[in-house]
Amino acid sequence: MPSNLIEHIDFSSITNSDECRRLFHGRGHAYEGLEHVNVDWLPPVVLITLYQEPEEGWLQGVAELIEKKLPECQSVQAQYRCRPLAPFEIISGKEITDFQVIEHGVKYHVQLGRSQNIGIFLDMSNGRKWVMDNAKDKKILNLFSFTCPFSVAALAAGASHVFNVDNNSGVLTRGRENHRLNNIDMRSVSFDKIDIFKSFGRLKKHGPYDMLICDPPSFQQGSVDIRRDYPKIVRRIPQLLKPGGQAMLCLNSPELSENFLYDIVASEWPECEFVEAIKPPPVFKESSQGKGLKVLVYRYAQN
Repeated sequence: MPSNLIEHIDFSSITNSDECRRLFHGRGHAYEGLEHVNVDWLPPVVLITLYQEPEEGWLQGVAELIEKKLPECQSVQAQYRCRPLAPFEIISGKEITDFQVIEHGVKYHVQLGRSQNIGIFLDMSNGRKWVMDNAKDKKILNLFSFTCPFSVAALAAGASHVFNVDNNSGVLTRGRENHRLNNIDMRSVSFDKIDIFKSFGRLKKHGPYDMLICDPPSFQQGSVDIRRDYPKIVRRIPQLLKPGGQAMLCLNSPELSENFLYDIVASEWPECEFVEAIKPPPVFKESSQGKGLKVLVYRYAQN
């Protein structure tokens, strides 16, 4: 029943707030019968992501209840990750597909219906907040930058320069748009389409850096296999980072635990100190420890 989902959403948490956030995280398998559902608030849109086909009438019932609970909502949409190409559908309300959201006071472009990923990953909210808290006057290397949310957050918080690297020119174009949206001085940011495993020298050319952010995909055909490639990345960090600099290492694979990262760092980069683990917001509840997003921060401890 639709009410089974709605009862798990704390609508009071978004009262008088215009910031985007996850409202319900079923993919953590902590809610029996709702493992196939995520719900995001992307003001003024509620996006329901489905990993299996819903029962007939279920989505319409959810939309009606959401509209009653959240009058600020102007559109309820669904994305069917269970279908080829992950299509979107407007369940109720307006057709809103290209707009801006706010997180920690920073603006980001969001596009619904253009591609599988909308432009920002909400589970990384606390990671972006950590970057904002630590970025002032820092020179930063942002690997696998996607649409550059880390870069925008860092520069909004006073970073001196961010070098964004991705193997996809399309997401880098969207990254430029995110910087312009926030009126960031474009002289303080660089973008380069690089396969980091083939063009490592181009990364060194702009270094050394005060901070390195590495948020790779788990698997990308012909490009990245995280089991194979993360050790290659970590062993090169000392050539990129200044002594005393910090590295944020992210891992999105549910099949791999934090120990996978701990072991790689211990083996490939022994001259570092563990600083902290950054957990996703509490709404990202997981039934099994280690299945969700992992983010570890290290400091280059070389004297």
